[in-house]
Amino acid sequence: MIDIKSDSRKIKPGDKFIALRGISSDGHDYINKAIENGASEIIAEEGSYSVKTTIVENTREYLNEYLKEHYENIIEEMVLIGYTGTNGKTTSAFLTYEALNKLGYKCGYIGTVGYYLDGKVYDLPNTSPDICDMYDMIINAYEKGYRYMAIEASSQGIAYGRLDTICFDYAIFTNLTRDHLDYHKTMENYALAKQQLFKKLKHNGLGIVNTDDSYSVYYKIGNYVTYGFNGGDYKITDYSMNENGTTFVINDNFSINAKLLGKYNIYNMLVTYIVLCKIGISYDKIKNVFLELDPPNGRMDIIKYKTNTIIIDYAHTPDAMENVINTIKDVEHNKLYIVFGCTGSRDRVKRPMMTSLALSNSDFTFITSDDLHEEEFSQIVDDMLEGNELSNYKVIEDRKSAVKEAIELLNEKDILLILGKGHEEFIIIKDQKIPYNDRKAVQSIIESKECINN
Repeated sequence: MIDIKSDSRKIKPGDKFIALRGISSDGHDYINKAIENGASEIIAEEGSYSVKTTIVENTREYLNEYLKEHYENIIEEMVLIGYTGTNGKTTSAFLTYEALNKLGYKCGYIGTVGYYLDGKVYDLPNTSPDICDMYDMIINAYEKGYRYMAIEASSQGIAYGRLDTICFDYAIFTNLTRDHLDYHKTMENYALAKQQLFKKLKHNGLGIVNTDDSYSVYYKIGNYVTYGFNGGDYKITDYSMNENGTTFVINDNFSINAKLLGKYNIYNMLVTYIVLCKIGISYDKIKNVFLELDPPNGRMDIIKYKTNTIIIDYAHTPDAMENVINTIKDVEHNKLYIVFGCTGSRDRVKRPMMTSLALSNSDFTFITSDDLHEEEFSQIVDDMLEGNELSNYKVIEDRKSAVKEAIELLNEKDILLILGKGHEEFIIIKDQKIPYNDRKAVQSIIESKECINN
């Protein structure tokens, strides 16, 4: 573990505390707390304190140099695989983590669904954690014998410097669709933020770029290979799907069978295939390991209920929602029901777009809450229904109640999509984190119905 921290709550006796100035907080305000927790030295831009104090002009620059000086050799020894894009980075990174471990290569994972070393170690507050936490996790993995790490790189994490001084062996671009524009303002700014990952490649590093995406031009820099359905060095030349999984063919020669459903998941699986190839793993081993891979929690997470299928997915953008709906069209079913909401205090423009997708493709939709943050539910719903002329919906603010009512509509071979929360364990309302998980909600509702029926 590293001996310098920027979070006073994580200080252990003997650690150094560095006071970073952030967008919404200033580390200088937490120096006394760090000292209370046992900090042996304070690195700050001003002030004098009761323990050894080092005053520097810019604490962030100091931290970057400190990390490089003390830990650069470990970063060089690790094979770091970075994933960026609006959709797909969690599944792509997690599949790579799974595959490498099953093939005997000790690989960790850092991203949306947590920190994993041969199983979950703990949840993370952000897709891309604080830079000191990032180093902690990488060093911890290294000390336990891991030499590979699959890391999700969010655009905001990159912009906030959470990956500063970390250089990657592989940088993967999945796609770019509308999201986080409340922060980035324009799609170009959003694309350029993600482009920084490709400028963090090691001298012999490789970019892996989805050439089907119109924004791929931003990532075709330096040494790279491309992939896609429409062309690229790794081209999908055929594919088929049924309720049991997917088969796809690469460059007319290499066929892969897998349990995951969805054309969009072929992109995610292809990324994993390319990484495994570049690491030097044979086609026969890759082909066999794909049969064992499962998606991460909350990504096309399937629960069978009588003859019906309930699917929980993290889809929270128009593109992701459309991908999941299109996947369902390839699966035999009668009626389709959807439960979803839109996140508060975020991009409002996508809200009516998502509602239109849900209502025009479902037999009935329940509009409910997602993370409200600082916004009122009524305002979110007003935005979602702007311009809508369809009536096949009902608004139920309590998410579990909406899920319960949707389950009660299921009859024979129907499908229920519960979208937006995926793996998450809380609903955030202002400064409260209210315990809630879609899978747990579904299971408790089904169990209570079975108890009544028995």
